[in-house]
Amino acid sequence: MAKITVIFSTKGGVGKTLIAVNLAVSLAKEGRRVCLVDLDTQVVGDMAHLMGLHPQSCMADMMGFLQKQPQLTKKSDFVIKSKFYNVDFLAGVLKPQQSGSLYPSKIAEVFTFLDKDYDNIVVDAGKSFGEVFLSALNQANSILLIVTPDVLSIYQTKWALDTLQFLHFPLDIIKIVLNRSESLSSISWQEVRVNLPVDIVAKIPSDGKLVNQAVNLEVPVVVNAARSKIAMAFFELATVLIENKGIFMERRNIDQLQMTNEAQEKPGQFWEGQGLKEAVLEPDVDEEKDEILILKRRIHARLLDSMNIKRLDLKVFSDRKKARDLKDRAGAIVSNLLVEEVGSFIPSQEVRKKLIKEILDEALGLGPLEDLLADPDVTDVMVNNKDEIYIERFGKIELTSKKFISNDQVRTIIERIIAPIGRRIDESVPMVDARLTDGSRVNAIISPLSLTGPTLTIRKFRKERYKTADLLNFGALTPAMVDFIRACVLCRKNLIVSGGTGSGKTTVLNALSEYIPEGERIITLEDAAELKLNQRHWIRLESRPPNIEGKGALTIRDLFRNTLRMRPDRIIVGECRGTESLDMLQAMNTGHDGSMTTIHANSTADVLSRLDSMILMSGVELPARAIREMVASAVDVIVHTARLSDGSRKVLGIAEVAGMKDEMHINLNEVFVFKQIGVDHQGKVLGYFTATGYKPSFMDEIRVRGVEISDDIFRPTKA
Repeated sequence: MAKITVIFSTKGGVGKTLIAVNLAVSLAKEGRRVCLVDLDTQVVGDMAHLMGLHPQSCMADMMGFLQKQPQLTKKSDFVIKSKFYNVDFLAGVLKPQQSGSLYPSKIAEVFTFLDKDYDNIVVDAGKSFGEVFLSALNQANSILLIVTPDVLSIYQTKWALDTLQFLHFPLDIIKIVLNRSESLSSISWQEVRVNLPVDIVAKIPSDGKLVNQAVNLEVPVVVNAARSKIAMAFFELATVLIENKGIFMERRNIDQLQMTNEAQEKPGQFWEGQGLKEAVLEPDVDEEKDEILILKRRIHARLLDSMNIKRLDLKVFSDRKKARDLKDRAGAIVSNLLVEEVGSFIPSQEVRKKLIKEILDEALGLGPLEDLLADPDVTDVMVNNKDEIYIERFGKIELTSKKFISNDQVRTIIERIIAPIGRRIDESVPMVDARLTDGSRVNAIISPLSLTGPTLTIRKFRKERYKTADLLNFGALTPAMVDFIRACVLCRKNLIVSGGTGSGKTTVLNALSEYIPEGERIITLEDAAELKLNQRHWIRLESRPPNIEGKGALTIRDLFRNTLRMRPDRIIVGECRGTESLDMLQAMNTGHDGSMTTIHANSTADVLSRLDSMILMSGVELPARAIREMVASAVDVIVHTARLSDGSRKVLGIAEVAGMKDEMHINLNEVFVFKQIGVDHQGKVLGYFTATGYKPSFMDEIRVRGVEISDDIFRPTKA
């Protein structure tokens, strides 16, 4: 198998082409079969000129033939022999216009084609970080970075090394060749070594006279002046490449790890065998046999030790710049640790990138949750323990193939989420509610309350501002229902949106708010800010949990009392779940018409009993009749939502609260309902929306206020 050495420099004029040619010839003089490849597409023809060659075909041509007829392609059709020992030459392109015909995806195929015929392949890769350049680097066993002893070259080299580290190339594969090392007024090689984090493997002296003579004769310096000092430096570099086995790094695809048969039969555990698309459902790989998971654990442990991450101030993760700098430093370390642990260089940049990302996510991010939180289709993430991570996607709950390294890592992620906002979780405070920087809601609970391991639930904050038009497109309600809701909001009817967890209550409440007139002053109260209103005159208030000492809490009820002093036109409570429900009803009864809230309930009728129980929980001693009269006079309309068995969310009913039926019962009349008639063979719920035929008692009030609404919307629909 050929050893591939890629030579490059981001600075022009440093002599990389000269070095590539003379290194190739020096290797050939030592008995090696060598192919010299010119991939510098910006300076076409210089390498051929240095060797007195006139190629008629090139790599761009070869790629076309390999694609059409790989078995019939002959090396001699594209590679030409030089007159210097056993060096063959392959041009990348013959003219700049051919650069577009060099396909990065075919570079590996070309080197595989050449591999069997040579001991060494020396590549001049140019100086620009393009896709062809990176594809060539990915095929390298060693990378020689050409540097001259001047400030500008050192600066450019530092930038190049930083870029290579960002692209997850390990420093161990990169070496420095110091050209013109004895130039007058130059920086000493010792100073160069101090400024660059990689080893200098060769120092080529400056000899402009011999170099110019060789260039004019179209003969390499090592041939034209074989006993010169500069030629001897090239021979020494060739000797280093031949004898120093440590300078070359083997390339090995990640699927060549010694994985057990069972692990290999379940490629979903590792991105479906490097297709890079992760499997989602029923992952069942034995951790002790999963070489990839073991590899990640080893590198993760070494990274923690090398950077002392466990002792980092957790507040660094809330500072974007510091967190980014920390991640960049860690990425460079992981690139090198990956080579040490695998024992070779992974040539696929995508695989390196993904593997390193997963390790960094574990060490510095949110671990396997990073990709799930970035997926726009995922609405909820549920971590039961280190081995079980569920998601909700399109209303359906799925088990993912993702895992944490350990339960301690789950605990670390929880602490990383809550520490920047001044929260804590431990045995004395084993559960906590918090919010991510993007607004996603987080609940965590640990032992001794959780018996299965640290448990984490994240309700993602949706950036979309859904309107009723969107709900119509989703099939969540009908135009007739929208017309009725719009009329209720414009006429300042008090509304409650009810439903179960994840049924879309907040989404519907957001949609209802679009009909609030622009001139009104709106105040919203929430435990976790989720409402997204379009009105300008909108004040957002959010409750505050107790601090570490258990003090300083401000509840929704506390905020509500203050809100009444802020001259609101409408009050919207994100969710009534406790004692604040009494305050909400009193506000609705005392001049704050048009207020809205959500409540957990299983049906429109269940809303009334839930309000009863929550008011009793507030500690106010009121007879049941008084409570129900308060509810009946305060609430006008209930909109009930639900998530159906197929994952779809719909408004299952809209009902009017029409006063008291008798001394103890509230009169609740359904206006619109959804009737399910079955489920199709794909599990999709079948049904239709219909009006019940009941016309709300406040229809005359709607018309008096100038809101147009047709009586036709209340006519029942036939299935």
